Amino acid sequence: MATYRFKLPDIGEGIAEAEIVAWHVKVGDRVEEDQQLADMMTDKATVEMESPVAGTVTKLAGEVGDQIAIGSVLVEIETEGAGEAPAEAEDVPLADGAAVPTQAQEEAMPSLEVESPLPLAGGEEPRSGEGEGLSVATPTSPPPAPPASGRGEQVLTSPAVRQRARDLGIDLGLVKHSGAHIRHADLDAYLLYNGGQLSGRSGALRPDEQIKVVGLRRKIAENMQAAKRRIPHFALVEEFDVTALEETRAMMNRDRGQNPKLTLLPFLITALNKALADFPMINATYDDEANVITRHGSVHMGMAAQTPSGLMVPVIRNAERLSIWQLAAEVARLSDAAKTGKATREELSNPTFTISSLGPMGGVVSTPVISPPQVATIAVNKVEEKVVPIAGELEIRKRMNLSLSCDHRVVDGWDAASFLASLKPLIENPLRLLA
Repeated sequence: MATYRFKLPDIGEGIAEAEIVAWHVKVGDRVEEDQQLADMMTDKATVEMESPVAGTVTKLAGEVGDQIAIGSVLVEIETEGAGEAPAEAEDVPLADGAAVPTQAQEEAMPSLEVESPLPLAGGEEPRSGEGEGLSVATPTSPPPAPPASGRGEQVLTSPAVRQRARDLGIDLGLVKHSGAHIRHADLDAYLLYNGGQLSGRSGALRPDEQIKVVGLRRKIAENMQAAKRRIPHFALVEEFDVTALEETRAMMNRDRGQNPKLTLLPFLITALNKALADFPMINATYDDEANVITRHGSVHMGMAAQTPSGLMVPVIRNAERLSIWQLAAEVARLSDAAKTGKATREELSNPTFTISSLGPMGGVVSTPVISPPQVATIAVNKVEEKVVPIAGELEIRKRMNLSLSCDHRVVDGWDAASFLASLKPLIENPLRLLA
């Protein structure tokens, strides 16, 4: 028998440490060669660690969320072959700064045991990306539902009222009524005078759940905290009439052939590209440590995308060079890469301006957070039909708000207002936009 110490390899240029975001083995597990051991994260890239040998896991270097230095022992595996080289005698630092003991020291020490990740239903271990960073507290039994009075079914009422009471969870035996039977008005009065509190069945209470903030979620939290702490935000909102733009989009989609289906996003990115050319102070980055502002000639458009792991921002390089159809294809490609975890580091790095859109869920107004070193970001809110006076007549028009957040150290309010004003003729007149 021999002990094989699997050290964390250099998994990225200039990376000094990596974070454990998921374990796929636990102490005592039998592993085969090339079997997945753990998922390690550096920046926004997650790398799967595979076992180079077969054997039994005897030690793990840490728990989910711990940072492990490159070159440190990640997993110790007891191998069966006599040909396996024994572990090196020199000390190798573990993630918490402790040294790996020598063989003589190991014999005098108790074995290290690390709690395994929460198993999936059916006893399966979590696969890559499933249950990342979750540590769920032992659920406590929910308090029993209040007992029914037992009188509800004997009360005279119509089937419709009885069904409504059942749907609302109201015990009919507690409803006061003046007539011979309970009516809908009696249910309304019960709800009114009981403050909306229902007397009957209630949904099962969820147990408390603790979620350890690790991996991408931890990085998002750190970045947002740094952004709000370092950047003096100000926001400006402008309303746009997108009736003609929506008609143009529908017309182009009807005759798109092999091209991807158009959403509003490629049109808005095209408008932003044209406007940013006249407002270089907005398509900029600010190094607040060196006190240097860089005004970028090209637009590297960040596109905030919600993924199963959290918010990610894939980047459309040189967006100003792409047509509407090319932008639509790139938006679809990058969104899919981000959601499936296949986006490269280059595709997730160094935007000069960011647009975010939640589509129909975009709300009326929003205040997006700027991600440093950028100095501005814009959020797309939902399209709504509104009655608008035009030339003395009332018309139903499609309207939409754009919410612009700027870094007040770099962008003045006049610049922000002028930038939004320059977008109006482009967004409201598709002929200018597509010219």
